[in-house]
Amino acid sequence: MQRFWVIAGFLCAVGLLSASVWSYGYNQALSQVSEKAEADLALAADRLSTQLQVYQELAVLMAGHPVLRDLKDPANRATAQALLLEVADKTAAVDVFYADRTGQVLTAAHDVVNGNVRGQAAFERAMHGALGSAHGVLPKLGNRIFSYAAPDFDADGRVSGALMVIADVEDIEQTWRGSTEAVFFVDSTGLVFISNRSELLFWQRIAGQAGLTPPDAKSVEFASGQRGPFELWRLDWGPYLPQRALHLTRYLPVIGMTGEVLMDVAPARRLAGLQAATVAAICLAFGALLFLATERRRTLAQANTILESRVAKRTRDLTVANTALRREVAERQEAEAALKRAQADLVQAGKLSALGQMSAGISHELNQPLMAIRQFADNGSAFMTRGDQVKAGENLGRISDLAARMARIIKNLRAFARNESEPMGRVDLAQVLNTAVELTEARLHDEDVTLDWVPPNDPVFVWGGEVRLVQVFVNLINNAADAMVDLPHRRISITVNKGPRLRVSVCDTGPGIEDPDRVFEPFYSTKSVGSSEGMGLGLSISYGLVQSFGGDIRGANTADGAAFTVELEPCEKEQAA
Repeated sequence: MQRFWVIAGFLCAVGLLSASVWSYGYNQALSQVSEKAEADLALAADRLSTQLQVYQELAVLMAGHPVLRDLKDPANRATAQALLLEVADKTAAVDVFYADRTGQVLTAAHDVVNGNVRGQAAFERAMHGALGSAHGVLPKLGNRIFSYAAPDFDADGRVSGALMVIADVEDIEQTWRGSTEAVFFVDSTGLVFISNRSELLFWQRIAGQAGLTPPDAKSVEFASGQRGPFELWRLDWGPYLPQRALHLTRYLPVIGMTGEVLMDVAPARRLAGLQAATVAAICLAFGALLFLATERRRTLAQANTILESRVAKRTRDLTVANTALRREVAERQEAEAALKRAQADLVQAGKLSALGQMSAGISHELNQPLMAIRQFADNGSAFMTRGDQVKAGENLGRISDLAARMARIIKNLRAFARNESEPMGRVDLAQVLNTAVELTEARLHDEDVTLDWVPPNDPVFVWGGEVRLVQVFVNLINNAADAMVDLPHRRISITVNKGPRLRVSVCDTGPGIEDPDRVFEPFYSTKSVGSSEGMGLGLSISYGLVQSFGGDIRGANTADGAAFTVELEPCEKEQAA
């Protein structure tokens, strides 16, 4: 019972420590998330202000243009309209127009207003001699706009009219929509007017509430909380918005809006969880070791007590059992000698078995590179005889590459013999297939076998070991060539199909597979008995290698011959990073 309470207390302490580590790590991670959120919000706000400032300055610069004088003359009005149309086209403004003091539009690039702008906030402010600005929705087009109105003064210094520029907010949003975290801008009425997430547009913040309400006033999931200096939101507003987010705000007096950002805190929670789990694992490991040591000490004490009682009892019986004990000792000595002889025999048998496995592995792993080296050596000799030093050098370089490759193969076989394996990682499947084709190219050419293989334009990364994958496809290509030795038409095709799992198919025009269910069994072969190429281990070894990479290999008959399909796990660049 006491041990139970000790264990329970220790587990509670580990839980409290892990919770403390999680809380501290989460706060630290939130600080970093907050800094990035502030930077993203500042960047979005500066970008928006800068883009709108272009239209603001355009209104100021165009207000006193000489062409806008005396617009009662139809000729002057046509000239002014042409100028405004050119300006609107070059600046992507929705409209640029000039209105007199009564608000009557005298000339415009595009007629998107109702002909009179009296009563509009931007125009009324311009009539007081100041630069006016406002935002809203165009009645005709339904576009969200920002409008700027600059006053035009006559010779007496009085306001004679105003030049207004209307900018399309959606055109501005397209340059940064979706490029950062969720950012939106709320006006003084609490309306979301600008955002890089279109699903938040026209959501409304009700006075006294932290969250937002959709335009249809439906109830949405939302909760707001405070963790130290950080405001955290929990929401379910759509697939492109985080479910847990850090909320920050920034007031923009230039446009009269408040910028807000929602930064996903899931990475911070994962980091804090990893830190807490690491601390818990270390504490539990230490506690387990301490518990095992204590239990061992207690068990030894109990065993010592039992042993002492047994020794006392055996001492009393020792005189009576002395003769029987001597006979038993002699019998045990004989049994021990027999056991040692049996162990020596088993060790010898194990050595012979390992030697057989290594011999088979070396034969299959080195056969094809040796054949390629021989072919390249013959080619190099021929080129040397012809005086073609460049071609001879290329063949010698290929021989050097193949020798290095054989060294890697031998290294892998040695590692395999020590129950080790080549480290697996991201491998370019296209390069693997190119290497396998290169190793078998000489044989296929000599036997008049046509190979259909078009490498993909881009790398195709899979999870495995490069040397062993090359051996798998070399075995498949050689088996296909062996199956078509006596046929008049010999063709091998290699195709790569992408999907959830990458599939490589090696098809031939041979007689097919006699027994598809046994084709991957060790020592199964349809070749003649005693043939050096008929050991029946190639497909068995290939099957084991593909299985070790988490893939699969299967053989089937087709209308033209046989097809072997190798399925491998894809390995994206992100995963590798």
